[in-house]
Amino acid sequence: MRLVNFIDAGKTQLGARNGDTLVNLTAAGLPDSVDALLKQGDAGMAKAREAAAKAAVTLPFAKAKLLAPVLNPSKAIAVGLNYVDHAAESPYDAPKYPVLFHRFPSSWVAHDEPLVKPKVSDEFDYEAELAVIIGKTGRHIPKDKALDYVAGYSLFNDGSIRDYQFKSHQWMIGKNFDASASFGPELVTADELPPGATGLRIQARLNGKVMQDANTKDMIFDVVTLVNTCSEIFALQPGDVIISGTPAGVGFARNPKVFMKQGDIIEVEVDKIGVLRNGIRNE
Repeated sequence: MRLVNFIDAGKTQLGARNGDTLVNLTAAGLPDSVDALLKQGDAGMAKAREAAAKAAVTLPFAKAKLLAPVLNPSKAIAVGLNYVDHAAESPYDAPKYPVLFHRFPSSWVAHDEPLVKPKVSDEFDYEAELAVIIGKTGRHIPKDKALDYVAGYSLFNDGSIRDYQFKSHQWMIGKNFDASASFGPELVTADELPPGATGLRIQARLNGKVMQDANTKDMIFDVVTLVNTCSEIFALQPGDVIISGTPAGVGFARNPKVFMKQGDIIEVEVDKIGVLRNGIRNE
């Protein structure tokens, strides 16, 4: 099942994508967001599947005004240096423990919404990433149960303002400029993908040119490890997002460097999940 948040008649609605059609699940009596649905657990998901199959109220998917697939997670935790090749192109050693930092919802936009290049920097970089969306509450989750806590997956562009990122040892400021990242277009439930979403090709394309091209099997810390590790620190909640890291090919590591500018189009694609596309505009 492919779930989305979208706007209809000025209101947030929950939808299920079926090819070129979007089924309005809120109109069928379900909650008005993916966030609220996830809080209903397995029972909510079962009702969503039933309503999606009936497809009582539909509209063309291409005309839908999409929002991020999770609107207000209690936590959005990003992972740095989580591909061997990206660690090698960075100024850091490959980590022995996951490098974790946070992203605020104010720092991302939805599919087809413009990313904003801040006026204080010309070093606006892209990072193609797999987003892991948690489906139920858990603390100290053992590895053999970790995937039971994953509702599904989406795409994330971890847009980075590199000169600000490297102003200190903490990456927070370079990773949280308003509207500098993107998230979407949909949540693909875990049952549609290989366990842990492993073995999937991941790409970033800038104006149609492939800049990053790797496979999720190349993660240093896989989804199981990330869920297990994060749950040692805090309780994971339905709707929490783990942004699992990017492979090699980012702009700041190139010679010459490549950064995004107004008028560019950046796309993130992962096999079986889809394409996240955004234009760039100046602040």
